[in-house]
Amino acid sequence: MIMNPTAIKHVVVDGHSLTLESFVAIARYNATVELAPSALEAMKKSRALAEKIAAEGRVAYGITTGFGEFQKVAVPKEMSNQLSTNLILSHCTAAGEPYADEIVRGMMLLRANALCGGVSGVRPILVEMLLEMLNKGVTPVVPQKGSLGSSGDLAPLAHMTLPMLGKGEAMYEGVKMPGAEAMDKAGIKTLDTLVSKEGLGMTNGTCAMTSVGALALYDTICAAQLGDVIASMSFEGLTGLRNAFDPRIHQVRGQKGQMLVAANMRKLLDGSEILDNCQKDRVQDAYALRCIPQLHGACRDALDYVREKVEIELNAVTDNPLMFLDDEAVISGGNFHGEPMALPFDFLGIAASELADASERRTERMVNPALSNGLTAFLTTEAGVNSGFMIVQYAAASMVSENKIYAHPASVDSIPSSANQEDIVSMGTTAARKALMILDNSQKVLGIELFAGAQAAWLRGEDGLSPATRAVYDRIRQAIPPVDQDVVMHPLMVQADELVKA
Repeated sequence: MIMNPTAIKHVVVDGHSLTLESFVAIARYNATVELAPSALEAMKKSRALAEKIAAEGRVAYGITTGFGEFQKVAVPKEMSNQLSTNLILSHCTAAGEPYADEIVRGMMLLRANALCGGVSGVRPILVEMLLEMLNKGVTPVVPQKGSLGSSGDLAPLAHMTLPMLGKGEAMYEGVKMPGAEAMDKAGIKTLDTLVSKEGLGMTNGTCAMTSVGALALYDTICAAQLGDVIASMSFEGLTGLRNAFDPRIHQVRGQKGQMLVAANMRKLLDGSEILDNCQKDRVQDAYALRCIPQLHGACRDALDYVREKVEIELNAVTDNPLMFLDDEAVISGGNFHGEPMALPFDFLGIAASELADASERRTERMVNPALSNGLTAFLTTEAGVNSGFMIVQYAAASMVSENKIYAHPASVDSIPSSANQEDIVSMGTTAARKALMILDNSQKVLGIELFAGAQAAWLRGEDGLSPATRAVYDRIRQAIPPVDQDVVMHPLMVQADELVKA
C-alpha cells in the first residue's frame, strides 16, 4: 500500500529523505519545499573545495578540462565560467513535445536533492533557485526526446536549466513564455553565468528518467491496487469459483504478491450472493479468473522491486566528477549512467502491460457468450439490433497489442556517442517514457473492464453483489449508466478511464 501524497503539504529537502510519496506530493500536487540547513552547509564546503581546486589549477574533469572527448583539452581559469555556461547552451538539443509540468517539476526536485549531497561542488544558490522555482510555479519547458540516459539526461537537464540563466521557455500560471519573463513575473533573479563545475552539476544525472519513471511507478501501483477491485466485479459477473483464492494454495507457494492479491480477492468477494449460488457449477475456471492472484501478484512483486530501486535513486548523487572533503579527492566515475534505472523501468512497463493483458482477457470472457457462463452476447439486452460491448473489447485488444510493442526493453539497446568515449549507454529515459505510454494504455484497458464489469453485474443483478463490489458499482453508476440500447460508447469509456486515473 502507499500513502496519499495529497496529505503531504511541505517537504524539507536534504539529499537523503525523499520517498516516492513525497516526490509525487511536490511534483504533482505542489507541496512546498525548503532547504535543510545541513544540506546548505555541506554544499558550502563542497563549493569551497571546487574553488580551491580551480584556483590551484589542478587537473580536474569539468573544472579545468573540457567535457566528454574534450577531457583532453585544458581550459584556462578565466574561461571556466564560460565553459559551464556553454555546456548548457550547447546541450539544449532535445526534440519533440514538451514533458508535462509534473515531470519537469520532478526533474527540478531531483536535481536539487542530488546537489544537496554536498559532493558536487556547486554553489548553494542553484539549489535555492530550483526550490524557489518549485514554490513559485516556474516550470521550464523541456522537450521529451534526445537523452541516451548515460552521461546523464544531458539535453533535458540543459533545457531545464535555461530559465535560470534568463533563457529558454517556461510555464508560469498556465502560460508559456520566455524563461526570463517567467522568472521576472515570479520575482526570481536570474544568473548571468554558471561558474566552474556547475554546468556538469546541472546536467549530469538521471533526473529526467527518474522523474518520468517515478510518476509512472506511482500510478502503476495505484492501477495494480485498483486492478484487484475491478477484477472482483468481473469475477462476480462471470460467476467465478472462490476456491481459487483459498489461502492454503497461496501459502504453499509462498509468493508475497500472490498471497496479498488472494487475500484482497477474498475480502472483496466476501458476502456475494451471486457467488454463493454458483460454486458447484464446475470444477475450475479459466486462468483469467483462477490465476488472478498469480497474475496480479507477480505484477505487485515487480512493482515492489522497481519501487526499491526508484527510492534509492530519488536520493542518489548522480553527477560527475564528485569531490570528497576528507582528502580533497576529485573522482571521475559513472554515477550519471542510467543502467540502474533502465532495467527497472523496462520491468515497470512489462508489469503494467501484464495487468492490461489479464484485464482484457476478463473483458473478452464477459462479452463472449461461449465463455461468459450465461451472460447475454456482448452484454446487450437486444442482440442483433444492438452490438453492445462488442467493439469495446476491440479497443482493449488493440491497446494490449500495442503494449506488446512498447514492452520490448529499451535497456538492451546501446549506441556509442562522444567519439566513442561514451560507448555503452542505458536508454533509461526511453525505458521510462515507454513505461508511461504502456501505463496510459493499461489504465484505459482497466477502465474498459470496469465499464463491462458493471454492465455484467447489472445483467446478473446488482443486489447480489458483495458489499465491497456493490460500493464500487454504485460509484460507477454515478458517472456511467447501464447500457440497454446502443449509444455512443466513447464518452462512457472516457468516464471509465477517468475513474481509473482518479
